[in-house]
Amino acid sequence: MPQPDEIINKEISRINLHLPRAKKSLAKLLNEDTPKVQLRDGSFHYFKKGELEYLRSLLEEWEIEKLYLPIVIEITTTWHGYFRVRGEIEVKVIEKILGTYDILEEKKEVTLPRYLLPKIRRTLPTTTTYAFIME
Repeated sequence: MPQPDEIINKEISRINLHLPRAKKSLAKLLNEDTPKVQLRDGSFHYFKKGELEYLRSLLEEWEIEKLYLPIVIEITTTWHGYFRVRGEIEVKVIEKILGTYDILEEKKEVTLPRYLLPKIRRTLPTTTTYAFIME
């Protein structure tokens, strides 16, 4: 008989079928006629060109090669009311959108309250996605 953790992990994997098999850099997506990534379930996720251009405007030239999309917003079972974003450039993008970016702070991850999610998703609907994780 499967253990409860095994059942939960299997269900979380099923819920996360919308995540990409592999991310692509912003630079690569900007050069594609139809920017997209393949998802774990075999379908495709398409990015809006205008949104990609907006991201380009937020970043320095060298960062465009290093930002991989979509940006993953992690929702975990242990933090009620919070979410996490990982990656130095990803954090920079999210903080610029929220108006909290500080050039003197180099963060590799940030944990934020969930009430900020609507602003992020309204601004970046095709270049962000949710991942549900168990810790």
